Parts: sequence; structure tokens; C-alpha cells
Amino acid sequence: MKKFITKILNNQAFAAALFIAPALAGTLIFIIIPVICSFGLSFVKWDLLNPVEFVGWNNYIQIFNEPLFYKILINTIVFAVSTSVFGVIIPLILAAILNSKIRGAEFYKTAYFLPFITPMIVIGVIWEWIFDPNIGLLNQILHLHINWLYDANFAMPALIIVSVWKLIGYNMVIFLSALSGISQSLFEAARIDGANHFQVFKNITVPLLAPTTFFVVIITTISSFQIFDLIYLMTEGGPLDSTNVLVYAIYKNAFEYFNIGKASALAYVLFVIILVLTLIQWNLRKKLVYNEID
Repeated sequence: MKKFITKILNNQAFAAALFIAPALAGTLIFIIIPVICSFGLSFVKWDLLNPVEFVGWNNYIQIFNEPLFYKILINTIVFAVSTSVFGVIIPLILAAILNSKIRGAEFYKTAYFLPFITPMIVIGVIWEWIFDPNIGLLNQILHLHINWLYDANFAMPALIIVSVWKLIGYNMVIFLSALSGISQSLFEAARIDGANHFQVFKNITVPLLAPTTFFVVIITTISSFQIFDLIYLMTEGGPLDSTNVLVYAIYKNAFEYFNIGKASALAYVLFVIILVLTLIQWNLRKKLVYNEID
């Protein structure tokens, strides 16, 4: 018996399975099973109290027949696209500047990264004060009186500003890591040939960073479509649903209206949207990413 146990313990496959088991168990319990259950709930009517009632595709039909859904969808797309564009371009430019070994580069790296590790509740409170129409710092600097978070025309731009500001540090660090892997001789050769800073950035930095840019665009897009905490803390989807997005709508349907079936259906609509966008981006990689091969 002792030899049998020793043989099992010395078996590499068994050892591998033993180490992988906790991660697999966590994935199964907290991801796979909830995903399957959520998909099943999208076909029922349930308020957490009364018995579950199977309604088929009614939840999905109800969603696509609601004008509010299309407004929420547009809000989500506007937020995600704006955040993805500015949340990639600005960090890329900053990373290129900091990579040129300017004075105080380490300080700037730390300063830009701090917002990313700051708790969202703190960011929400601080930016609510900055956007305050009466005593807010932004209106004081601009000498204007804009109801940033209380005006349907300005609430979404305000949230995009905060989201981009928080993302800059993380994406910038990713770009800096990629830049560190590029030979400095390429930049030196370009300068010797008479290229200015913009030409170096356009013709060397951007093409060689294409794989990293592609990665950053995908993760930024996915995270932007899943925005919730910023909306919950600063606007609660208002005013007039101008900042209401899909994840916040899922939350409201599930935990305020107790319409679990509709909330689950919305979750799968969001899943399909993110999946389709990711597949489109992946299929475009050969045209957009420099030197990309299968």
C-alpha cells in the first residue's frame, strides 16, 4: 500500500492535477456554473420570492421592443468607444515622451499610475467635488457654470473624462514595457537621418508598438463595455438616463426591480456584443498589426 501511494505521489500527471485542482474548482464554482445558471434564468420570470415561471424568449423580445434599451445601448457604445480611443492615444503619446528620458520621468510614471490603484469610491467622491456646479474646481478654473453631472448634455463627457484619467497610468505602463523591448539604435538611426520627434513617433514607434496597441485596445474596449462602479457612484444612470449603460441596467433590473430573468437576458446581450466586437478586432489584426502572422 505504501509503495502504491508513493508511486501515485511520484506520478507527474497526478501532481499536475493536484496543483491545478484548486484553480479548476474555483473556476467551476464561481464562473462556469453561474454562467450556465444565468443563461437558464434568462428564459424565466422570477422575482426571488415567487416560483420560477418559464417564459421562453419573452425576456429577449421585451428587451428589444423597449426604446429605453436602444438609448442605453447607444450610451454604452459612446462611452466605450470614447474611452477606448482617448484611453489608448493619450497613454501612447505619454509613454513615447517618457521613454525619451526626460527629466523627472520616474515621478511622472508614478503620478500617472496612482489613479489606477486608487479605489473607485475615492475617485468618485473627488471628481464629484471637481464637477460640482457651485464650488467645483473645474468651473472655478474655466470661469463657467456648467451642471456637469446634472445636465444630460455634459454628464456622459464628464464620466468619459474620469474613466480616461483613471486608465491612463495602466495603459501607459504597458506601452512603456513594450518600448523598453525596442532597440534604441532604431531611434538613434532615425535621428541621425534627420527625422524629427513626430516622424520618429509616426514611422518607428507606432508601427513597432502595433501588437501592444492591439492588446490595449481589446482590454480597454472590454472593460469600458463593463463599466458600472463609476456610473453607480457619480450619476446612477441619470440625468434622464443619459448615462445609463448596460451593466447598470442589469444591476437595476436584478436588485431594484427584482426582474432576474430580464437582467440575465441583458447580461447575455452584453456578452454577445463584446464577443462580436472582439472577433471583429481579432479578424482585423492582420491589417492593423505590423508584421502579424497566424
